[in-house]
Amino acid sequence: MKVYADRPLRRSAQLLADLLALAFAGFAVWLGVRVHTEVLRLRAPGDGLVDAGSGLRGTFDSAADSAGGVPLIGDALAKALHTGSDAGTKLADAGRWQIDAVENLAWWMAFLLIAIPVLFLLATWLPLRWRFVRAASAAARLGALGDDGLDLLALRALVTQPLPRLAAAGAVTTGWRDRDPAVIAELARWELQRHGLRFQDSNRSG
Repeated sequence: MKVYADRPLRRSAQLLADLLALAFAGFAVWLGVRVHTEVLRLRAPGDGLVDAGSGLRGTFDSAADSAGGVPLIGDALAKALHTGSDAGTKLADAGRWQIDAVENLAWWMAFLLIAIPVLFLLATWLPLRWRFVRAASAAARLGALGDDGLDLLALRALVTQPLPRLAAAGAVTTGWRDRDPAVIAELARWELQRHGLRFQDSNRSG
């Protein structure tokens, strides 16, 4: 499998692109985690409401329990104090709702900050790299087959090379029809070069 080109300039460009893609993905993950941590700080008021509501409810419940033992007015007083306990419960519930909202916001922001860049890489960088690997690997395998592989590479070169280059090459098409080994080798070299690969003399059999 050919993951990188043989030609130094193209290989360097591919390595740089891969490093940039990895750095971009790493930065997205770091940013997502950092934003998640910072947004979670906004839950502090909610925590305060939960603590205050729980404390208020406990205070009123304790007072209601004590008031229940007062002769004559104990039951009425306890009932009134339990109303304050209900207010504490509502206050604590409001705090929990705020905490849930902040946590959901933190997770969604982190998810989007990570998912969008990663999806962008999956839609742009990864297909380009995968196409190169498939095409270069296939070209390298053909080049290793000897004359049969060179014939196919030469035919492919006639299809893919720019027409001005073929026209400037003069007798290339005639040489290919006559199965001139030198012409076939040159066409195969062009095709391998198009994929960033080097043509080795050992590719030619005989």
